[in-house]
Amino acid sequence: MQRFFILFNQIYRMKKLYIETYGCQMNVADSEVVASILSEDYTISEIKEADLILLNTCSVRDNAELRIRKRLRELGALKKRKLGLQIGLLGCMAERIKEKLLKEEAALDFIAGPDAYRELPQLIEEASGGQIAFNVELSKTETYDDIDPVRYDTNGLSAFISIMRGCNNFCSYCVVPYTRGRERSREPQSILNEANILIENGFKDITLLGQNVNSYQWNEDGILLNFAGLIEKVALLSPLVRVRFATSHPKDISDELIETIAQYDNICSYIHLPFQAGSNNMLKKMNRSYTREYYLERIKTIRRIIPDCAITTDIIAGFCGETETDHQETLALMKEVGFDAAYMFKYSVREGTMAQKHFADDVPEEVKSRRLEEIIALQQELSLRSNKADIGKEFEVLVEGASKRSKEHHFGRTSQNKVVIFPKMNSGKGDYVRVKITDCTAATLKGKII
Repeated sequence: MQRFFILFNQIYRMKKLYIETYGCQMNVADSEVVASILSEDYTISEIKEADLILLNTCSVRDNAELRIRKRLRELGALKKRKLGLQIGLLGCMAERIKEKLLKEEAALDFIAGPDAYRELPQLIEEASGGQIAFNVELSKTETYDDIDPVRYDTNGLSAFISIMRGCNNFCSYCVVPYTRGRERSREPQSILNEANILIENGFKDITLLGQNVNSYQWNEDGILLNFAGLIEKVALLSPLVRVRFATSHPKDISDELIETIAQYDNICSYIHLPFQAGSNNMLKKMNRSYTREYYLERIKTIRRIIPDCAITTDIIAGFCGETETDHQETLALMKEVGFDAAYMFKYSVREGTMAQKHFADDVPEEVKSRRLEEIIALQQELSLRSNKADIGKEFEVLVEGASKRSKEHHFGRTSQNKVVIFPKMNSGKGDYVRVKITDCTAATLKGKII
């Protein structure tokens, strides 16, 4: 009984933490690391109960920063009503414009860059004492490989594992090497240990994360483990657990990796392979380190070795100096590949990048918007065509839960990462079911259990 009261008092005294995560999957994984680091003093809560609010930010695109600044002003009103509430900013935006943010956003108490999360307890304490608190120092070694992430916002089936941090590619439009530092890989056994914990806790869909997972390498006693070897080790942990990865850089996706994906049924037949622009002129200016021809050769190799592989991509409209001919080459490449889906954006300048320093952002905003609209319209056609080609086929689907639109239907995903809606019948969350596709939209497959 005494032990119960001690535990109750510890929980009762613990403060409440609310985390908002913006941007990519890597930020989601980082937020889980942060929750773990603060778990001795804070429990995850809703925002109305929070003593500490953290915004984990992205700085890849301009609209992400605008959203964060708007959110900080909204939270400033909440802070005036709740005595003692602290607000901190984490992640890439925090690293990039640090002191400027603290001066301009009155609601902010402290800032921590992507490699400073271990210092959060100290930063929180300094801020509570009225000090200006920030740490945005980048590390050459930090991978948080000894941290057991707190999976606080999950469906209980899907989880992310960060296998590396940083980037060495220095694409001219991208801030990641400046905000997350240089590339460093995580010790493989710590990755496998984390995967085993997830499997033991019932997770069935694991995504290995890195800015460029293809660059993963770990050298121990003269033995080199590359990404193909790592994903094979993870896949072998359990045949009932699907393994995915994000993101690949075209210059590094090897035949060995493609063949490894084909060899194991539980490595998903899905590759996200950003091409960004369809003309060699733009690719060279973006410092992407490959040509249009090389990219198309990689696509052909993927489709030869993994015939049922879904391929998605990233596309930037209106990069510096992009001509109408360059734009048409992007559309032509999209048609030739027939992507299953794409993330599509207008170019926006990021301070400190090579593009900001050396190129004029000279494509008019209305031209960027028009080109993006054309890209989106074409991708809608391609996505619908891709989904229509699946009608009549059968897929193994992992049931993720009830459909938002109908309590009588479940939704799940195929190995190709396509969402399928189907009548529940006797299926339950976490089950693998065989579904025959009967209809579709551009975004979703519809089917029935067979």
